[in-house]
Amino acid sequence: MQVAVQDHPHYKWVALSNTTLGMLVATINSSIVLISLPAIFNGIGLNPLEPGNVSYLLWMLMGYMLVTAVLVVTLGRLGDIHGRVKIYNLGFLVFTLTSVALSLDPMSGGGGALWLILWRVAQAVGGSMLMATSAAIITDAFPARQRGMALGVNIVAAIAGSFIGLVLGGVLAEWNWHSIFWVNVPIGIVGTVWAYRSLHDTGVRRPRIDWWGNLTFAVGLTALLAGITYGIQPYGGHTMGWTNPWVLAGLIGGSAVLALFCLVERRTPEPMFPLRLFRDASFTGGNAATLFGSVARGGLQFMLIIWLQGIWLPLHGYQYEDTPLWAGIYMIPLTVGFLIAGPVAGHLSDKYGARLFAAGGLALMAVSFGGLLLLPTDFGYPWFALLILLNGLGGGLFAAPNTSLIMSAVPADARGAASGMRATFQNAGMVLSIGIFFSLMVAGLAGSLPHGLESGLTAQGVPADTAQSIAGLPPVGTLFAAFLGYNPVRELLGPNVLGRLPAANEQTLTGREFFPQLISGPFHDGLVVVFWFAIVLSLLGAAASLVRARPAAAAPATAPDDGTVKAAPGAAARASRANPGS
Repeated sequence: MQVAVQDHPHYKWVALSNTTLGMLVATINSSIVLISLPAIFNGIGLNPLEPGNVSYLLWMLMGYMLVTAVLVVTLGRLGDIHGRVKIYNLGFLVFTLTSVALSLDPMSGGGGALWLILWRVAQAVGGSMLMATSAAIITDAFPARQRGMALGVNIVAAIAGSFIGLVLGGVLAEWNWHSIFWVNVPIGIVGTVWAYRSLHDTGVRRPRIDWWGNLTFAVGLTALLAGITYGIQPYGGHTMGWTNPWVLAGLIGGSAVLALFCLVERRTPEPMFPLRLFRDASFTGGNAATLFGSVARGGLQFMLIIWLQGIWLPLHGYQYEDTPLWAGIYMIPLTVGFLIAGPVAGHLSDKYGARLFAAGGLALMAVSFGGLLLLPTDFGYPWFALLILLNGLGGGLFAAPNTSLIMSAVPADARGAASGMRATFQNAGMVLSIGIFFSLMVAGLAGSLPHGLESGLTAQGVPADTAQSIAGLPPVGTLFAAFLGYNPVRELLGPNVLGRLPAANEQTLTGREFFPQLISGPFHDGLVVVFWFAIVLSLLGAAASLVRARPAAAAPATAPDDGTVKAAPGAAARASRANPGS
């Protein structure tokens, strides 16, 4: 039995508060590990710079995002069938229990890393349940005239959580790396109990699940994203693994299975991914903008962390072990921008329409990328802070109106699937972004880093054959060293080489400034390519946000747009007037 929203006048605020808490804890957790990786690797006694350990590093980074990208559509559809609140509540419970398991890692070395990776994958299942259903629960609970505001609060909490996690992880990792998982437990317990006691389903359900669609989608997207993950790693003497047969099999085979998935969805009566929704230009344009925007800004965190931890902070006197904390602190303006612009954009888009806000947000992000492109590697912080603040403002202006455009374009009985689709494009864009940004950066480094590394080492008295051997190592190791805030020179040279050098040369090589100065020029070469790519994608996303459905296609109202189960006469017209941008 479905319950009408009007029977519970304050229910919509309860739904918004709980789902915002759920999204906040899920996204904080996705980035809190990112900034804490040096402490985690030190805690379990694993050297991340050894070639064999690169896979552990990549799966800790990308495993959570890969699983959420694969599962959110399926779980959104299960919410349409069994109740969105049931899936959401279960997600909170799974997320809390796996946080306990992660904090109790009993092993060290590779075994400890595998424990964390496997439980992070399990935690991603819970996070996927939260992400797949939260927007649909809010859309069910709020009328169209308030939907942009409500989604704005929820989406901004989700995006801001990914940046709050950077600061929180830096602080907690300084104390104890286990604490980055402990912090989820009390929040998870409160959220789980609150959700089970307070939330109830108000949306329309569908009774069947598309098993073949779920299977082909999961296999195809997993293979594709795993291929991208392994493509970053060196292979067969190449700087990256794009020629690895297994990577090619994942990319080609995954794409083929996704094509088969599209055929399956066209023939099944109750598809998990209703392709008919893409007949609506607003839905298609909104999801395209989500994907472009996610790819454009997804790798930004990684590039800024590398820039700060590997180069700027050491050059400004910070010890390497302190750089994760200070990198999070210096990126606070990015979070502030999201927190300021998101709710405001959601509220204003309810009054004046969502399209211009969504498009304007991505255009502002493109401007900020252009400004970052012009900064020198050793920048003045006020300019850097201003530019990342603008980037955060652009992301906040885009997020809620974009989600409102997507969710208001679908009938009530498909909101769970639509919410899952939106989350899939967003999470897949993040994984794609990391693969693309790292590949572009490695390509940029490969052109100039070897010569700079060799000449820099020989200038400090390192034997030519040793310097040449180190310069021939894959650039991805240098990139990960900068990402983790490590100075790899001591380890690369070893005590035998360093012991034969004059004390002054040894001190220079292992000091704070040698490695950052060595990689700053090649890093900037790669950064130019990365930010130009982000500018192009941001502008494409802005253009996609302006796509508008033809008036004739919007006339028939297949389901209510005011959050209730039964549609009143004229509901579509009222929704259109209340939300002209949707």
